[in-house]
Amino acid sequence: MQDVPLTITHLFERAEKYHGHKEIITASGSGIERTTYAEFTQRTRRLGGVLDALGISADGRVATFAWNNARHLELYFAAPCSGRVLHTLNIRLFPEQLTYIVNHADDEVIFADKSLLGLLGPLMPTFERLKHLVIMDDGAGEVPDGLGAGGVEVHDYEELLAGAQPVEWPAIDNEHQAASMCYTSGTTGNPKGVVYSHRSTFLHTMGTMAADSMGACEADIILPVVPMFHANAWGLAHAAVATGASLVMPGNDLSGPAIAKLIVDERVTVAAGVPTIWMAVLPELKGKDTSSLRVIPCGGSAVPKSLSEGYREQVGLPILQAWGMTETSPIASTGNLDKDQQALSIDDQAELRTQVGRISFGVESRVVDPETLEAVPWDGESSGELQCRGNWIAATYYDDARAAESFTDDGWLKTGDVASVDARGRIRLVDRTKDLIKSGGEWISSVELENEIMAHPQVAEAAVIGVNHPKWGEAALACVVRSPGEEPTEASIIEFLDGKVAKWQLPKGVIWIDEVPKTSVGKFSKKTLRETYADALMSE
Repeated sequence: MQDVPLTITHLFERAEKYHGHKEIITASGSGIERTTYAEFTQRTRRLGGVLDALGISADGRVATFAWNNARHLELYFAAPCSGRVLHTLNIRLFPEQLTYIVNHADDEVIFADKSLLGLLGPLMPTFERLKHLVIMDDGAGEVPDGLGAGGVEVHDYEELLAGAQPVEWPAIDNEHQAASMCYTSGTTGNPKGVVYSHRSTFLHTMGTMAADSMGACEADIILPVVPMFHANAWGLAHAAVATGASLVMPGNDLSGPAIAKLIVDERVTVAAGVPTIWMAVLPELKGKDTSSLRVIPCGGSAVPKSLSEGYREQVGLPILQAWGMTETSPIASTGNLDKDQQALSIDDQAELRTQVGRISFGVESRVVDPETLEAVPWDGESSGELQCRGNWIAATYYDDARAAESFTDDGWLKTGDVASVDARGRIRLVDRTKDLIKSGGEWISSVELENEIMAHPQVAEAAVIGVNHPKWGEAALACVVRSPGEEPTEASIIEFLDGKVAKWQLPKGVIWIDEVPKTSVGKFSKKTLRETYADALMSE
């Protein structure tokens, strides 16, 4: 058999050769912008020439500070296809974290949307080795003064492209060569860098195209609401280009009405995002034509049963729960039901959809006692730490001594998720290790309580945390957001849970909050809640 390197260049060239007529649609501050793959591939080759003209090293890090849009997609391919390394900067990280990762990665250039310069501008003097800042006009925001502090050269994206010639991509003979990198967002201390190779990205793209995963194909119109700066946009940007699927980029407006309008107007077939996004979108889809949708992948945190069922009842399509991490590229499992399970009752199917499903083809998983590494029984009840390995799973972190904490001696990634697995190998996430609540010597799953509370008709959102308690040491506290116009009481919440969970698992208190704080990638920030309400139950 021939041995041809698996590279991102192959994905790009397929779009260039076969799918030039397909569309890329971007929602921007100035309206809807439309382009084709033919225009995209031509501009991307010119962008390769820009990187050469700027003097970016052959393996230099090319950072992006941008929303999901067509220009960001051009960078997704120009950097790795030219042999360089794409570094997507999370726009929602704390300033000191951004400074750390730009310096730690040795970024030579940052391509930034104009609407985000207000965040980036004050940090420019803190970037130690940055040589260039390239501004992309996304139709909003102003260009602040002082961006060239420290000798950084400031450029306009379109002016650079206009003066550049298209380039031929260099041959990438080593498929293990670095293609892109992304830093984790949920880490205690500084973020940790994960470097993806051409090979791992190629294989992950094929995994995203698999029918038992998301089944991305040429006929799709894909809306990645999940940010391109977080975990590779779940592989959908690469899969769309590889298959020739049309892409709909949401830009900087991720509000419920804006996303719902894109789904309806552009006849989207695949729309992917975190639960908080779909909570906001659901009421906006009421009475609208959503018949084009075929799958709604959702991950990042546990998908409440009530949310998935809300989509099934209103849109006719339940949410497809997926699971992964920055370290897993990220798709590592999807919750598609087996054929016989699709014939079960609606209630039984809804319960199965609370699982993250079976591990993806190409990935291995195990659920083990974290101390002994002995496998837990596949009985759907016993729990342990979920660990993974495979061709698109990280083996270590970039230049970081903390890697030893996250990988086993025999080469498995410690995910930090507590899970159980049933007889068919379907995985249910019990909780994050750090979010489990130990009350009176017994473990309580915050995720299970949250899912049940969010099924209450008067509740919009809920997060459950472990806080100090004078009798039990630690107890569950429910932090609840009321639905507009509703006035549930603590007693009504506890009564609603009675019979759904064991009595000793019931929250020892309910507090009302205006909104659940979110992390930089839209997950519930339970750390913030724990810091705020650590002693809320001590008066008992």
